[in-house]
Amino acid sequence: MILRAKHTVLLSALLGLSTAAFAHTEGLDTTGTTGYVLDSRGHVAKSGADLCWRNGYWTPALAIAECDPDLVKKPEAPVVAEPAAAVAPAPKPAGEKVRLAADALFDFDKADLRPEGKTKLDTVVESSKTMNVEVILATGHADRLGSDAYNQKLSEKRAASVKAYLVSKGVAADRVFAEGKGETQPVTKPEDCKGPKSKKVIACLQPDRRVDIELIGTKAQ
Repeated sequence: MILRAKHTVLLSALLGLSTAAFAHTEGLDTTGTTGYVLDSRGHVAKSGADLCWRNGYWTPALAIAECDPDLVKKPEAPVVAEPAAAVAPAPKPAGEKVRLAADALFDFDKADLRPEGKTKLDTVVESSKTMNVEVILATGHADRLGSDAYNQKLSEKRAASVKAYLVSKGVAADRVFAEGKGETQPVTKPEDCKGPKSKKVIACLQPDRRVDIELIGTKAQ
């Protein structure tokens, strides 16, 4: 009888432990959605030693910092790119315009360069050597005396003569452009030189008889 009583006491103790364990886990979520056992509030259940309870689905990939900080991959420090070296902007093309009186380059009503005209164009060639020339524009103009068609042809011939001379002095032909504007771009105003053709009117219209030479490029370093 005494032995049986002891067995009864031992059995009662074991049943008490099982009941306590069941009471401790009742209401806890043990599914594998987080890898940890959750209480009814959705918090990770912990032991008396403040250790997290892992469920049977736990893997290192499910580790959280609250429970397994050593297993959680720390974010890598962002890579800060070094600022690119400043690149100096390319120099912008600049223009240098030279206006030469046609009478200084040619005889009146002619398109053949005079010796004095060649000398003046030599200064243009020297100016071009101080630049990295991209384009040279030679534009011929005429006064209002004569027909429109005649003045257009005369202005074109004079511009072509200027181009030919610049090329003969070493300027690249593909960088020189010649064109004629005839009498369409006068410098004088209509009221400046009134009257029919005369020496006085011819002299008054002299500024309209010209060749504009424009050098476009960048200054040589």
